[in-house]
Amino acid sequence: MAAKTKKTEVEEPVSVRATSKYVRVSPRKARLVADQVRGKHIDDARSLLQFSPRSVADDISKVIESAAANAENNHDLIGDEMIVAEIRVDEGPTLKRFRPRAMGRATPIHKRTCHISVVLTPEEEE
Repeated sequence: MAAKTKKTEVEEPVSVRATSKYVRVSPRKARLVADQVRGKHIDDARSLLQFSPRSVADDISKVIESAAANAENNHDLIGDEMIVAEIRVDEGPTLKRFRPRAMGRATPIHKRTCHISVVLTPEEEE
């Protein structure tokens, strides 16, 4: 009979998640903004998104605010003391439409969507 080993409990940092699905913007355009806020403190991310000229910055800002609210309400953490540990933009379903063209032809129009997911972690105290 094998001897049982005692597991040592290691506390993992709490991660708070929020997602937004079927956002009507191309994933490529959303990733450009998401790459700018990845790894930043939540206050820095808010100010960067507030003054970004891209329209997807509003959608990403809403997801980050939702994750901060989840931290306060579900995990008893302080929402303003979080870091954007992970932000991922995945491709959603594509709406396929057709545009009429000359001489009775039609060309396809692909209206892309994306899923935005954010993971926040508390900042480490030094």
